[in-house]
Amino acid sequence: MPYLFTSESVSEGHPDKVADQISDALIDNFLAFDPSSKVACETLVTTGQVVLAGEIKTDTYLDVQKITREVIRKIGYTKSEYMFEANSCGIFSALHDQSADINQGVDREVANDDFETRANAQGAGDQGMMFGYATNETDNYMPLPLDLAHAILREMSNIRNNESQLMPYLRPDAKSQVTIEYSDDHQPIRIDTIVVSTQHDDFADDETMLKKIKEDIINIVIPRVKAAQKAELHGLFTDNITYYINPTGKFVIGGPHGDTGLTGRKIIVDTYGGKGAHGGGAFSGKDPSKVDRSAAYATRHIAKNMVAAGLCDQVLVQVSYAIGVAQPCGLYVNTYGTAKVDINDGEIARKIESIFDMRPYAIEQRLKLRNPIYSETAAYGHMGRKNEVVKKTFGSNGHSKEVEVELFTWEKLDFVDKIKEAFGL
Repeated sequence: MPYLFTSESVSEGHPDKVADQISDALIDNFLAFDPSSKVACETLVTTGQVVLAGEIKTDTYLDVQKITREVIRKIGYTKSEYMFEANSCGIFSALHDQSADINQGVDREVANDDFETRANAQGAGDQGMMFGYATNETDNYMPLPLDLAHAILREMSNIRNNESQLMPYLRPDAKSQVTIEYSDDHQPIRIDTIVVSTQHDDFADDETMLKKIKEDIINIVIPRVKAAQKAELHGLFTDNITYYINPTGKFVIGGPHGDTGLTGRKIIVDTYGGKGAHGGGAFSGKDPSKVDRSAAYATRHIAKNMVAAGLCDQVLVQVSYAIGVAQPCGLYVNTYGTAKVDINDGEIARKIESIFDMRPYAIEQRLKLRNPIYSETAAYGHMGRKNEVVKKTFGSNGHSKEVEVELFTWEKLDFVDKIKEAFGL
C-alpha cells in the first residue's frame, strides 16, 4: 500500500541555524590559525543578545565578537526592526579552557610521528554511535523529501539575496516541509504536500499579504525548484499538491527575536530528514576530534560510495566508540534487503571494515577535517552537498590569512572502485 513520508528544512535565518553558523565560524577561524585546536562551542541567540559558551584548547587568539557580528550580518539580520541586528546585539563570551581530563584521551604524546602511531594514539573524543545513510533516489544520494525541502529554501534565499525585487518582503527566517507519496516498492509517486513558512515585512493588509506570498511561492519558487530537478522527477510536481503557505497567518516577528536559537537543535535537518537513523550528537561547534561530527561524515562517505558502487539501493551504516579509544566498538550495516550480492549484511559490514579505517585520526586525515571547512555545513544540511575546492580568507590580530580548502570531502565517490573490487561488482 502506498505511504507518505515527510522531511523539513530551515533557512540560514532560522534562530537555531544562526547559532550553528556562529559556532562553526568560530571553529573555522580557530582551525585556520591553529589546525590542532580543540573546540566545543555552543551558541545561544535571543532578542538582541548572543551568548557563546564552550571549551577550547588552542594557541591562537580570536576576536569572537567581530566573527559573530560578521556571521549575523551575512545572514541578513541588518535592520533594527528585526530586534536582532549585527551591529547592535550584545555578545557575551563564556568560552574557557578544555578539560584536561577529556583532552588526555585525545591528545596523547607519541614517540614517533608516523601515521600508525598517531592513529593508534588518538582516541575518540567521546563515546557514542554515529550513522550514515545513502539512497539512489536522487543524484546526490539523499532522500528526496529532504532534498526538495532544502531546495525550496535555498531558492528563497537566492531570491532574497540576489533578486530581491521578485519577493522584496522576504526576511531571513523560514521553514519548509515536503511530504511525498511512495509506492509499495519505495518509488516516489507524487508530491502530496508542501509547507512553507517565511518571515516577511509588515503589510498594511494581512489578507493581501497572505495571498501575495502564497502566489509567489507557488508561481516563482516552486517552478524554479522543479526546473532544477532531473527530468524523471518533474512528474511529481502535479496540480494536486496541497500547499500550506504561512498557515498561521502573519510571520513578521521571527528570527532570534521570535524564538530563541541554540546550537545543535536541527540535527535531523542537518542529516537525512528522518530517513535512516541519528545517533543524537550534533555537529556544529565541534572540531573533528569529536566523533559525533567526524564519524558521522565518515559513515555518510561509506554509505554514499556503497550505493554509488551498485552494492545496494540504500544503506544505513553505524559506527560506535568508547571515549579515549581509537578502534571503534563496532560497525553495523543495514541494506534494507536491497543488496546486490549474495551475502548478508553482517558479512558486508566486515568487508567494509577492511576498506575504511575508522580510527578518529585516520578519518581526520582521509577527509581533510583539520581545515576550516565547517561554516559551509551550518545551513542546508551537512550531507548531499557539492564537493569543491575554494579559497577562504581569515583575519586575526591584524593578520590576514588565505587558505585553499576542499569542502564536503565526505561526498566524494573516491572509494567506488575499491568497493566494486572487494565485492566483485
